[in-house]
Amino acid sequence: MIHFDCDYLHGAHPKIMERLAQATLEPHSGYGFDPYCEKAAALIREAVGNHFADIHFLVGGTQTNATLIGAVLHGAEAVLTAESGHINVHEAGAIEATGHKVITLPSKDGKLSADVIEKYLTDFYKDETWIHMSIPKLVYISFPTEYGTIYSLKELEAIAAVCKRYSLKLYVDGARLAYGLAAKGNDVTLKDLGRLCDAFYIGGTKVGTLFGEAVVLKSRSIIPNFFTYVKRMGALLAKGWLNGLQFETMFTDGLYMECGRLGVDWAMKLREVFKQAGYEPIVDSPTNQQFFTLPNTLINKLQKEATFEFWGPRGEESSTVRFVTSWATTEQDIEGLRALLK
Repeated sequence: MIHFDCDYLHGAHPKIMERLAQATLEPHSGYGFDPYCEKAAALIREAVGNHFADIHFLVGGTQTNATLIGAVLHGAEAVLTAESGHINVHEAGAIEATGHKVITLPSKDGKLSADVIEKYLTDFYKDETWIHMSIPKLVYISFPTEYGTIYSLKELEAIAAVCKRYSLKLYVDGARLAYGLAAKGNDVTLKDLGRLCDAFYIGGTKVGTLFGEAVVLKSRSIIPNFFTYVKRMGALLAKGWLNGLQFETMFTDGLYMECGRLGVDWAMKLREVFKQAGYEPIVDSPTNQQFFTLPNTLINKLQKEATFEFWGPRGEESSTVRFVTSWATTEQDIEGLRALLK
């Protein structure tokens, strides 16, 4: 079988596995108070261009979203997201479980626009009964989005400006951040995210680590006592050095961006294989997620030799499917797919 259903199917980059093996018998302080976490945090602060950034390491994406959003919002406050936003569709109500409403807005190819956000906020405060409603205080976007699309720097700046005007915080889900940063045509950098976002996270689980996401807060004042809230949510890893070592490795010698570039390069080859077989992508995704509508007869054939995901319910004659590449995809995988499409 060849596998294209997700980007966390493999273990970790060999450089990480090598370092974990070297360090496994060393004694380490717990909960992230160790030299590896300190070094990783320093490297990330340098990469985002903010030496005052508050860095925390958590295990997975849903855990990170629920913990951070639950800590940012107070009382009856709510988060705005695209209809396709991960916190709305694929996190089993994790945000609502923290006591906060997820408010969805129309989007195009997974992207929110500053205009849509501003219209919602303008209309919200025009309603004299708004004090009886959940109050929007955070905007959540994904980079890349759930459809593999990316925001331009201009779009991101416009959203950040709306958030500032209405006193909302801006949070970016970076589960696949490296693939977005490595995408052709991307003009957003880590330093831009560090400048424009109140909070974002640098995804590791899908980009070469065994597990782990690195939360970046613009300053400690964004979420005072965030460490304690992480503990309260059961999200504090006792062996925190495992995350620190992984992210130190990823942010040494450009490994994080190298993994991103590999995943994107393989995705472009995969897309070309489909196009040569007569199937155009339904979304212009420059990242490692590619979407196609295929005849069910072809899907049935492919499923005998390959794994991938349906994107929505199966249709009567054709269905939309998602193929995902990663840093660990190989030429053999791509050529195997080419043979299946003949």
